[in-house]
Amino acid sequence: MDWIKIFNDHTEAADALSKPRLLVLRGRRICLALFQEKIFAVQDKCTHRGDTLSKGTVNYCGEVVCPLHQYQFNLKTGREREQRSDDLECFPIQENEGGIFIGM
Repeated sequence: MDWIKIFNDHTEAADALSKPRLLVLRGRRICLALFQEKIFAVQDKCTHRGDTLSKGTVNYCGEVVCPLHQYQFNLKTGREREQRSDDLECFPIQENEGGIFIGM
């Protein structure tokens, strides 16, 4: 697994992630989101109808909500709340003194 630096520190990440954000790495579309001061990364494409999750919101349960049909995916596990569609692919995030990295 390769670790790719995406932010210099948590302050930079928190400023950038006031709402979900699209990150494109190695041709992959990834939705970055912040919930309870923790950074999460999941595939950007909703498994229901393919809409862009980075255009959605994060709810109080730690789920990214698809803007098209409001499917709710757990940021930690990728699972859709009611299991009506496939789980999202999740990407590991690592923070250390060198910055914030995503595992690809």
